[in-house]
Amino acid sequence: MDREEADKLQDDRDNFLNLALEGYKRCLEVGDKYDVRVVFRLVSLWFSLSSRPNVINNMLSTIAEVQSYKFIPLVYQIASRMGCAKDGQGPNNFQVALVSLVKKMAIDHPYHTIFQLLALANGDRVKDKQRSRNSFIVDMDKKFAAEYLLEELSSNHGALIRQVKQMVEIYIKLAELETRREDTNKRMMLPRELRSLQPLELVPVVTATFPVDRSCQYQEGSFPYFKGLGDTVRIMNGINAPKVIECEGSDGHRYRQLAKSGNDDLRQDAVMEQFFGLVNTFLQNYQDAKRRRLGIRTYKVVPFTPSAGVLEWVDGTIPLGEYLIGSTRNGGAHGRYGIGDWSFLECRDYIAKEKDKRKAFQEVSENFRPVMHYFFLERFLQPADWFEKRLAYTRSVAASSMVGYIVGLGDRHSMNILIDQATAEVVHIDLGVAFEQGLMLKTPERVPFRLTRDVIDGMGVAGVEGVFRRCCEETLSVMRTNKEALLTIVEVFIHDPLYKWALSPLKALQRQKETDDDLETSLEGSEDEYEGNKDAARALLRVKQKLDGYEDGEMRSVHGQVQQLIQDAIDPDRLCHMFPGWGAWL
Repeated sequence: MDREEADKLQDDRDNFLNLALEGYKRCLEVGDKYDVRVVFRLVSLWFSLSSRPNVINNMLSTIAEVQSYKFIPLVYQIASRMGCAKDGQGPNNFQVALVSLVKKMAIDHPYHTIFQLLALANGDRVKDKQRSRNSFIVDMDKKFAAEYLLEELSSNHGALIRQVKQMVEIYIKLAELETRREDTNKRMMLPRELRSLQPLELVPVVTATFPVDRSCQYQEGSFPYFKGLGDTVRIMNGINAPKVIECEGSDGHRYRQLAKSGNDDLRQDAVMEQFFGLVNTFLQNYQDAKRRRLGIRTYKVVPFTPSAGVLEWVDGTIPLGEYLIGSTRNGGAHGRYGIGDWSFLECRDYIAKEKDKRKAFQEVSENFRPVMHYFFLERFLQPADWFEKRLAYTRSVAASSMVGYIVGLGDRHSMNILIDQATAEVVHIDLGVAFEQGLMLKTPERVPFRLTRDVIDGMGVAGVEGVFRRCCEETLSVMRTNKEALLTIVEVFIHDPLYKWALSPLKALQRQKETDDDLETSLEGSEDEYEGNKDAARALLRVKQKLDGYEDGEMRSVHGQVQQLIQDAIDPDRLCHMFPGWGAWL
């Protein structure tokens, strides 16, 4: 009896699954209004039920009948499932279907697919002497699957693949260029082999945005191609010494880029930027959010190997910390306007040595007054302009705070938030600590986002009331309305076998260090193999709780949830226990 009941239930589930798969396929065939939601849902079903024959048959028919451009937003996640041995054997298995989809995308849209395939093919290229070599996942099956597919594609796009490989090699060499510590913040000449480059007419400038062409034509001139690199490179400050380079495009524009190689996995930043882009899509679909111009500033991240890649340089921006305290941490706006106040370093040392953190934080706050409002007075001299930019800043902080909270974005110290000097919008960079991994740091981060006194000071006399609160509510409301789609997206991201978002002990130590020398000593013996995605289910559950409005085990309305988050973010009891280098008083 029970067996019959179980069989009947299973049959019903199979029927519903087939109906859903067929319905999603029809939806993609007929129109494009619900593309983003449907593609994510469909791919999520494929990935979670990849062993079922009916799912594979649906995949094959969908691939044959649906235009490939609809899958481009997920090209990275789809490609990274190639070569998984657990996906079953046989002529009609999941891998066969998956590879046929990637191949179709690569033939139709090479510029949006081949970079991802090359990054997979370079999956084992991590420098031997790299400190955290073990924290990068190297899956040889994927590497071979990607290489094999690139080999197959050479009959369609042989010349293009050769040129892309040339360009990728140039960037990897550039990113891994050895530099001395005294070269920091200086310009140096590029080695000769990186200066005398042939233009690559088939390869677009990697950080330029080029739209997906639904007709799959990609005519000459539809994107700026790579003409070469500038003669000099600027070495930036940081443990991995990233390099700022100018890339010449065929459109005459010089694109500034950041070539980075080191312990951070750029694939994480790429995935987070992808998430931000999708949230922007949802915000654009809502009248109130669109009217308020709510959105998150994104930039392009292109990984080439697990540890090297290129980021788009966000022109015209300055780190919030650099404006407030200068690059020496002793000047900036606080140096100009905070006459008689303590310096940032004095505040940090005072908080670090005092036992009673709450009292010390109070003391520091009294001797370190916020000055962010001067940013607008200095740069926007016309009253209407000043008001408009302050409004843009407030909206931008609200949207990025809410989205950052949902994905559990941590490590938001003042150097990881840029402010655009023309539009006053904020841009978040260095997105390596996500899904509440900030709680795993040596000094746990207990605030949902950065809403310190200086950040609030820029919003004007109303502070967090009025515009900021309303925009937070609007952004959160849109995300809660699109909960299913966002959860599907996060699910696809978190279960991505390459996306190792969980912090290894090594990376946790690296985030909270006072000097590079501290790091050298604290890292010894912490290079054990670390299993990254064990907590995927927990992270997904937490995102779901946030989107449902659960805070401290209680269900909240949008209004109540925003109230709680703002309260937590400005709570001195939480701020005083933050890591001193985070600058909770700033």
